[in-house]
Amino acid sequence: METIETKITSQGQIPVPARIQRKLGLAPGSKIEWCERGDEVVIRRVSAYTSKDIHEAVFAKKPRQRTVQEMDKCIRRHFRRQHARR
Repeated sequence: METIETKITSQGQIPVPARIQRKLGLAPGSKIEWCERGDEVVIRRVSAYTSKDIHEAVFAKKPRQRTVQEMDKCIRRHFRRQHARR
């Protein structure tokens, strides 16, 4: 693994080398996170989407409310189909 050095600016900023930016898909405004692992610090790109964003995209349409009787009926139908003698 090749080592790349950068210098901390007087404002405390750290430039990210272009090669690393390309590899991580970083653009202006991208977020990165810093993780401590023993004596090392690992820098990685923050995911563009949270698990909540993904959940809302997958389950955008809320299922219709069902009664207990409707759920029981569907469960019975499922078991009859799955376990019918053939």
